[in-house]
Amino acid sequence: MAPLKVFQFPVLSDNFGLLLHDPATGETASIDAADGGAVKNALATRGWTLSHILVTHHHSDHTDGIPGLKQDYHAAVYGPAEESRPIPGLDRGLKGGDRFTFAGRPVSVIFAPGHTKGHIVYHLPSDGLAFVGDVLFSLGCGRVVEGTMEEMWNSLDSLRRLPPDTNVYCGHEYTEANARFALTVEPGNAALRRRAEEVKELRAKALPTLPTTIAAELAANPFLRPESTEIRNNLAMPQASNAEVFAELRERKNRF
Repeated sequence: MAPLKVFQFPVLSDNFGLLLHDPATGETASIDAADGGAVKNALATRGWTLSHILVTHHHSDHTDGIPGLKQDYHAAVYGPAEESRPIPGLDRGLKGGDRFTFAGRPVSVIFAPGHTKGHIVYHLPSDGLAFVGDVLFSLGCGRVVEGTMEEMWNSLDSLRRLPPDTNVYCGHEYTEANARFALTVEPGNAALRRRAEEVKELRAKALPTLPTTIAAELAANPFLRPESTEIRNNLAMPQASNAEVFAELRERKNRF
């Protein structure tokens, strides 16, 4: 079975659009849909036809393009069933632990609340892919908007447990700003320093810093590293729980 193809393209000011395509069947999914016109243009450049829209959460910069795309392509819209606002055009509501198939491949749904009430992540283990929306970013994580700090930590902890070689696609290009904060809490981390330099070079050339991998984030992302002695010492929280360390990191990032 040929591997799935992922096409990533910039949308709005700092979002990413993502198309997931199976060369054998022609099935093509848009991961979220911030801008219907941008998605249509991306489909046209690849010669693909939209069959699915897989939604991670309800925020408008991930859903505004859904109605037009559904009308034009009659695409099936899958998304979280437990959101605080309904997903437009939703055909199938999904909860954590649900499974479905895309192009004959299993897709596992991971419940990842915190950024929003019902945020979900799509994991395709056969192709080593995870579409994480606004829960996890390279060197960072999403703001806790509708949920609690504990919920957000539990969501990130569940992503830490994915296979290390999983390719992670996020909803925004935030890595350069995330690196600046990360270096304030774990400046002695050599992997982080290397990643920060790589990110600086990529952004200087207007190139994307994503996708990333679970292994790379475990090595350098402070929000996935609450066990780090350096982070704990810099926060003056040597005996705190992982959830408490995460909450302090997130609060500091909010003020950064």
